[in-house]
Amino acid sequence: MSVCNSSMLEICIAHPSNTSRLSAVGFIMMPITLRIFVAVIMIFMIAVGFLGNSIVCLIVYQKPAMRSAINLLLATLAFSDIMLSVLCMPFTAVTIITVDWHFGFYFCRISAMLYWFFVLEGVSILLIISVDRFLIIVQRQDKLNPQRAKIMITASWLISFCMSFPSVVGWTVVEVPARAPQCVLGYTESLAHRAYAVLLVVVVFFIPFTVMLYSYLCILNTVRHNAVRIHNHADSLCLNQVNKLGLMGLQRPHQMNVDVSFKTRAFTTILILFIGFSVCWLPHTVVSLLSVFSHSFYYSSSFYIVSTCVLWLSYLKTVFNPIIYCWRIKKFRQACLEFMPKTFKILPIVPGRARRRVRPSTIYVCNEHQSAV
Repeated sequence: MSVCNSSMLEICIAHPSNTSRLSAVGFIMMPITLRIFVAVIMIFMIAVGFLGNSIVCLIVYQKPAMRSAINLLLATLAFSDIMLSVLCMPFTAVTIITVDWHFGFYFCRISAMLYWFFVLEGVSILLIISVDRFLIIVQRQDKLNPQRAKIMITASWLISFCMSFPSVVGWTVVEVPARAPQCVLGYTESLAHRAYAVLLVVVVFFIPFTVMLYSYLCILNTVRHNAVRIHNHADSLCLNQVNKLGLMGLQRPHQMNVDVSFKTRAFTTILILFIGFSVCWLPHTVVSLLSVFSHSFYYSSSFYIVSTCVLWLSYLKTVFNPIIYCWRIKKFRQACLEFMPKTFKILPIVPGRARRRVRPSTIYVCNEHQSAV
């Protein structure tokens, strides 16, 4: 049986017969083998996240033809993930193994600021992309060009910095990891500190999640509506589009000047990124709010393990994005093969059939000679 006081450190004295492993500050420690395993996995995530996202940035940097608005946004998202992998994850891996923060109090605040800074930037880019897809597919307005994308990227960096910087100057409680493997938002009764913590998690998750969810629901409704219109006007579809939509056994329609799969596949890729964002960030957001408002949760013996799991899940997003790019984007796969050393290339690159790039903002209206997409 353990006896704990109610001080800030909540020092617990465990009975020798107690089999649970409690640290000096009262949290359950993971076994050393499990800590090493988690740290090794994080090192692997750092390598994959750094290399995969670096390839995304190199593709956009070295190939002028790839510098479209959407690719600039994806490159910025990749760069924020690189910075998160390099400037935050290694210190977390060391702390997981040693169960102690060796980098000082001030760097604790700096690391917390960098963590929220790069996370906010990545979320901002996903939000811009979702709004852009909404305007293109639902509103039929293609307003985002490379120049405007650069302006929005600059603005997102500034806003992210302004939102994360207060954690350095003490506008919220950021504690040296004794109850978590990284400097996190700690329990506080100050209304000002709680207000900033709520503002931070609302800006990081709830507002982007709500806007992106609304955008994608509208897009899904538009895609479904257009699929019905295409089915009703199947006579005006060209044969290759009929094959893509699975509408077999129809008469050979007139030629149509649009690749239906272009917009739907691009939208599906962004939708997968949104699902990954939600899965990786919802648990971390909930735990952050509970740690700020709930004394019993923050000082519970299981908080260290819970915070380790949700923090690992939030870092998983840095690995998730380049894998999705490689899976969904053909040009990215081809560029990966180009960057790969020749000694590792087992299969030769087979040139594929070139396809015309369709402007996603083109409007198609159903009538006797055309079809709506």
